[in-house]
Amino acid sequence: MSARAADALASTPAPLAQVLPQWFAQRGWQPFPFQRQVWQAIAAGRSGLVHATTGTGKTYAAWLGALLRHGEPAAQSSIAPPLTVLWLTPMRALAADTARALQAPLADLGLNWTVGLRTGDTGSSERAAQARRLPTALVTTPESLSLLLTRADAKEALGRVRMVVVDEWHELIGNKRGVQVQLALARLRRWCPDLVVWGLSATLGNLEHASEVLLSGTPAERRELVRGKIPKQLIVDTLLPDAAGRFPWAGHLGLSMLPHVVREIDGSSTTLVFLNTRSQAERWYLALLEARPDWAGQLALHHGSLDRDVRDWVEAGLKTGTLKAVVCTSSLDLGVDFLPVERVLQVGSPKGVARLLQRAGRSGHAPGRPSRVTIVPTHSLELVEAVAARHAVMAGRIEARESPDKPLDVLVQHLVTVALGGGFVPDALLDEVRGAYAYRTLTDAEWQWCLDFVRQGGSSLSAYPDYRRVQPDEHGVWRVPDVRLARRHRMSVGTIVSDATMQVRYWSRAGRGGASLGTVEEGFIARLSPGDCFLFGGRLLELVRVQEMTAYVRRADKGRPVVPRWNGGRMPLSTELADAVVATLEDAAAGKLDPAQTPELPLIQPLVDLQQRWSALPTRTTLLAETLRSREGSHLFLYPFAGRSVHLGLGSLLAWRLGSQLPTTISVAVNDYGLELLSAAPLDWAHWLPLVLAQERQRDLVADVLASLNAGELSLRRFREIARVSGLVFQGYPGAHKSARQLQASSSLFYEVFRKHDPGNLLLGQAEREVLNQELDAARLSRTLDRLAGLRLDLRVLKRPTPLSFPLIVEFLREKLSTEKLADRIARMLAELERAAGPEGEGASEGVGMSVPVEEPPADRVAEIARFGMADHAGSSSRSSSSSSSSSSSSSSSRRRRPRKISKPLPPL
Repeated sequence: MSARAADALASTPAPLAQVLPQWFAQRGWQPFPFQRQVWQAIAAGRSGLVHATTGTGKTYAAWLGALLRHGEPAAQSSIAPPLTVLWLTPMRALAADTARALQAPLADLGLNWTVGLRTGDTGSSERAAQARRLPTALVTTPESLSLLLTRADAKEALGRVRMVVVDEWHELIGNKRGVQVQLALARLRRWCPDLVVWGLSATLGNLEHASEVLLSGTPAERRELVRGKIPKQLIVDTLLPDAAGRFPWAGHLGLSMLPHVVREIDGSSTTLVFLNTRSQAERWYLALLEARPDWAGQLALHHGSLDRDVRDWVEAGLKTGTLKAVVCTSSLDLGVDFLPVERVLQVGSPKGVARLLQRAGRSGHAPGRPSRVTIVPTHSLELVEAVAARHAVMAGRIEARESPDKPLDVLVQHLVTVALGGGFVPDALLDEVRGAYAYRTLTDAEWQWCLDFVRQGGSSLSAYPDYRRVQPDEHGVWRVPDVRLARRHRMSVGTIVSDATMQVRYWSRAGRGGASLGTVEEGFIARLSPGDCFLFGGRLLELVRVQEMTAYVRRADKGRPVVPRWNGGRMPLSTELADAVVATLEDAAAGKLDPAQTPELPLIQPLVDLQQRWSALPTRTTLLAETLRSREGSHLFLYPFAGRSVHLGLGSLLAWRLGSQLPTTISVAVNDYGLELLSAAPLDWAHWLPLVLAQERQRDLVADVLASLNAGELSLRRFREIARVSGLVFQGYPGAHKSARQLQASSSLFYEVFRKHDPGNLLLGQAEREVLNQELDAARLSRTLDRLAGLRLDLRVLKRPTPLSFPLIVEFLREKLSTEKLADRIARMLAELERAAGPEGEGASEGVGMSVPVEEPPADRVAEIARFGMADHAGSSSRSSSSSSSSSSSSSSSRRRRPRKISKPLPPL
């Protein structure tokens, strides 16, 4: 061999498969078996889903697999390979963090790959560079990928992609953003039939379904499901209050837990404090800063409405460990790698097992490090939820997520996207669309309707040029013929629909806008007048003026803060966690909870004992119902433990069915544990409740639910979102956004036009389905009714509110009283109830009860119900404004008595 040949051989880079073990060894790492399994599957051209514990290396399982398959080290060439890997993430913060993680091993492995980032935060110069040449690996979001598909050269730009990774798949599968991903993957598979797709997740309860949705269109023999069972210590504990009380109501502990939270933060290096809503995060951030002024600069606030620069600063501080604590919302839920984070505090109920696990994973985010999440209860029953959540985590009961079915507004948007991205031929595109799981059952008639809709706006909008968005050319290829419509579509791509927001900026003395603080909902600012103060970004601000969708503010020295409220603040309790709560209550009553493993027990037991003394506890085999007479009327408290959304549907359904048979008006109040029906007129609940519960098996559930809830108004509200996604309503150009009122008016006009002149419009039907499936969770409501039908009805007659009914009464009072009056009223009620209850462990059993099965009423009973159809009163979704009395007596015998059976016989069933 010549010297030159020997030198060339020596300079040839070693294969990546040889270099990679050395790279791991240099860091003291050892690949996990599940990572090796993923690498082998990718090398064989297989697609799959990785489900592994947070912080165990899912990112490198997929990324290094891609490098092993496509990224052999280059000897001479300095030109990076073309776009090869697309990495989809659901959040911008996660995208930036992922891009850094992907970049880290490239230089060490001798690869000349480039990694780029494209999200809503990407600057114009970077976008221009990407327009000329895309990086080898692009980290992006579903919305930005759809925008790339609108490029005229989309096939040339994206046609060489060989692998797509969908990170945090559990966050996308159950919503329209996930459907967007499905359609984009179907398009990429058409261009690259051997495309490899991998999904990453840590919190999925239905892995087979999640895999089927993601890999629809991939042959079964090329699919793989990888379960990374890596031992990792997970600690779920509770921050115990000094006293919890026997009568819970939402938030009554709240900020009284502040000293406890301060102590926990003080004893840890870096802590994330999670709140469920942005308004709660604002309150807690300010309270913590007031409690510990010395933490200024070490304590930060993070939520999605804050300015990007603020969020970036907070995330950088978490990574470097310079921040003591960050008060945050779901904006930091997902897999951002904050290695210094030692503790996670969850203030209030996590509402679901998956969410608790996801947030727990933000601490100890590395193999071998324990993850710890501490639940901070804001009311007494959340102590029960904490125990239930811990048991559910230990049992591995994680919520399932399912793909939406045929959202036509997303498909309509995708048709315009594809028409911009080179155009389409309908028959070929139909086969492609049906390859997406959500549209696997799309009919020819539905497809033709969608084509007609983008071509001329359907049958009712054909006279308007703005709705002739896509037209076939002389070759039969459908394209967007109008540059203006193309620009409007690109500005509207996406399925995230929220109320119009206003920029919040400081007001300068020169009369010009200063630094940006973030955004707040337009509806909130509309309720303020210049001079009013509000809390935002942890600052007390005074509104100066509103101009051109911008709220100008200045620092306020004094004034009463008004906290901004964002939509989506009330998340319903999941089925898995609700079932665990019922099981925990039953076990506590039966003495089955191990005190050594349940430190919450001493605080829970007084509530459990009093509920048993005055009434009963719900169990896995009984449905607890309580009735109470007061000056306000006849109360019924029902405890299905099915979550707020289901209780709203169930309460309204029962109220409507009852109101349609009796000349009375029924008001409804709900929380996550139960519901209350209130009749101003005397009502024999023992007679009517079994009948209206049993009607579900004789009447159409969907029709009854829609009739009970003013379905027209609910459908209109859903249609506003559908109109924006489908392109019926344009939100305006930058600097000239339409107001929320304008958008609502436009959407309402379309809704009425379609109802009157195009009743077969499929978007109307979609709005109705979304009301049922998303707002009311009709499937869960149906399952709940089926479950209740198999339970024994345990009906108790009360003398005064019980620990379980008291929070429902407070829900009503919130609607009719100011904050000050509410506090005074609750204080008086609590004093009366505590006097009646006596010291803990004493007091008589005052409830009278009966237990009956919920059975099918015979035909003659149905006829009897029909004869009462004298009025058509639908139950309202909120209480009336009449005054109430919480109890008729404040005294109680100290003797314990067995509950007596009610003397009145039940009606025959």
